[in-house]
Amino acid sequence: MVSFEMNDRKKIGLGLTGFGIFFSFLGIIFFFDKGLLAMGNILFISGVTLTIGLKSTMQFFMKPQNFKGTISFGVGFFFVVIGWPIFGMILETYGFVVLFSGFWPTLAVFLQRIPILGWLFQQPYVRSLLDRYRGRRVPV
Repeated sequence: MVSFEMNDRKKIGLGLTGFGIFFSFLGIIFFFDKGLLAMGNILFISGVTLTIGLKSTMQFFMKPQNFKGTISFGVGFFFVVIGWPIFGMILETYGFVVLFSGFWPTLAVFLQRIPILGWLFQQPYVRSLLDRYRGRRVPV
């Protein structure tokens, strides 16, 4: 059962995940610095593990429909560590998109409720794109 309470472990996990994203962003900004990218990856993975738990993390990454994303993310991480950061980040980005593709509709609904961004997402063109992505039939 999923627990929605915010204990100290989850707070630390969210912090580590945030720092992982921040260090990965810095690594990209500083011309694919492999040290920052590797540190960002380690912090991101450890943060996700602390936030949702080890068992849930393993179940998520080992689902048969997530194998393609898991393998490309892992191989990309390996390439970043051995010194090929551009190729590694391309693989990691692909793996990230494949792994978390199920969360995009939820993210879109969340973004529609943010005051300024919500107005942007309510525009007809953007709304038709979101509806098409969700699988609804939209006339062109």
